[in-house]
Amino acid sequence: MSSMNNLDLVGLLQEHGAIASGHFQLPSGFHSQSYVQTSILLQYPHIANKIARAIAEKFPRAVDVVLAPSNGSIALGQELARVKKARSIFAERVNGVMMLKHSFALKEGEKVLIVDDVITTGKLTGEAVSLVQRYGAAAIGIAGIVDRSSDPLPVNVPVRSLINYPLQFYTPEKCPLCAQNIPLTLPGSPLKPLE
Repeated sequence: MSSMNNLDLVGLLQEHGAIASGHFQLPSGFHSQSYVQTSILLQYPHIANKIARAIAEKFPRAVDVVLAPSNGSIALGQELARVKKARSIFAERVNGVMMLKHSFALKEGEKVLIVDDVITTGKLTGEAVSLVQRYGAAAIGIAGIVDRSSDPLPVNVPVRSLINYPLQFYTPEKCPLCAQNIPLTLPGSPLKPLE
C-alpha cells in the first residue's frame, strides 16, 4: 500500500468534516478558531489502518509497545501496534497524574512509540515521555496524525506527524473570539443534551 501524502489526508479530513471553524476550547484550555477532530476518521477501521501504515513508515525502527496518552488516540494506537507487531496500551489521568492502569506496565528497556492523534502544545506527549521513563523504558519517538504546534515541543525525542497544520491559539483572557462574544464550543461534547 502506498504511503498517504499530505493532500490525501487533508482531503480525507475535509471530506469527513473533521476540520471545523468557529470558537473552540482545546483540551489544553487554550482557545482557537479551528479544530481538527481526527476521531471522525478513526471511527472507520480501514482509514485508521491506512493512517497507521503511513505513520509506521516514519518510524522504521522496531517497537515493543505503542502508548496512547489520550482517549482520542487509543484507536490509532491499536492500529499502529498492529502494523508494528507490538503491544498497544493507553494511559489515563488519575487525580491529574498520567498513569498506566488495567494491569498495563512497561518493562525496563522496552522501546515505546507514543502516538497522539493531534499534537498541539506537547504538554500531553511530554507527560507520556516522562511516564515511559519512570518505568525505565525508552521513548523512541512521538507519532501524530496532525502536528498543530507552532513552537518546538518540550520533548527530547523525535516528533513526526503526517501533516503540519499550525494552530493559532489564545489564552481565554486574550482571546479575540471571546472579545467578540462568539459562542465557545467544547469539542467532543454531545451535540445535544442526552435525555
